[in-house]
Amino acid sequence: MARLMTAQLLLFMVCLAVVWATRSRTELLNVCMNAKHHKEKPGPEDKLHYQCSPWKKNSCCSVNTSQEIHKDISYLYNFNWDHCPEKMTPACKRHFIQDVCLYECSPNLGPWIQQVDQSWRKERILNVPLCKEDCERWWEDCRTSYTCKSNWHKGWNWTSGFNQCPVEAACHPFSFYFPTPEALCSNIWSNSYKVSNYSRGSGRCIQMWFDPAQGNPNEEVARFYAEAMSGAGLQGTQPLLFSLTLKLLWLLH
Repeated sequence: MARLMTAQLLLFMVCLAVVWATRSRTELLNVCMNAKHHKEKPGPEDKLHYQCSPWKKNSCCSVNTSQEIHKDISYLYNFNWDHCPEKMTPACKRHFIQDVCLYECSPNLGPWIQQVDQSWRKERILNVPLCKEDCERWWEDCRTSYTCKSNWHKGWNWTSGFNQCPVEAACHPFSFYFPTPEALCSNIWSNSYKVSNYSRGSGRCIQMWFDPAQGNPNEEVARFYAEAMSGAGLQGTQPLLFSLTLKLLWLLH
């Protein structure tokens, strides 16, 4: 009787180990971050504004959030794109609006969500593999715009209620603070992105820009990385599974 109970317990542990190793794959797909303006769960938002509209079939942002994203200084973060005397060019600003739309609206960033202990969010994204063309175009369109910092997550003067350049920080063209596309995409938001070696349409990198009429290509990308991560988790449990299985076979024999 005791041997049977032990065998049953070992069988339960084997099943539990397999479930734990593969559970992460489903938890990484179609999810929203636990952050300041994100919805709890993704869903359709038929009236998403302008550049955020590609996510209207399944979105982590609300209509109101999508509208605020397009304002120069919105209540979302009180962030001022034009923090230097020289105003940001419209071509450059379009990339930053699209970047925020991706961050706020995409339900396909699960494989790169990390927990953080910050007053305004509990989760963030880290090292999202951005398609190289998207990063290169962002950098090219912003080269002649001006900024005073290479990391826009921290170090601002907020005494006015919105971000201003610190006293010691001089305004220069983007190319001064971001000499390469990789520097821009990696540094500007504390490694939220990294430049991928893959191209748009490869299924291996996140696209900041896409045509919703052709579907959301980032769904395939998130699925690929989620499966890769769950596979790594399953490999990590193999020694434990092997040991438990041997004990189970011995008891049953």
